[in-house]
Amino acid sequence: MSSPGPAGPEVDPLGRLEERVLQAAAQVAALRREAAEARALADRLSGELETLRKERAQVRLRIENLIGKMDELGGI
Repeated sequence: MSSPGPAGPEVDPLGRLEERVLQAAAQVAALRREAAEARALADRLSGELETLRKERAQVRLRIENLIGKMDELGGI
């Protein structure tokens, strides 16, 4: 039987190391999932931004056309 040391019962250093390694692996896995989710969100937002830019260009063109027609009517 092992006797307790000054800091309490004997601690298995390999067991502690194994526990820390398992915790680190779990954290890495969680961070990888979060990174994948962030990339997916970034891709989705990038697509939405591109759609909004195209819509803005179409609206701008329509407004320019309307202003041009108003100018033509004013010049008659």
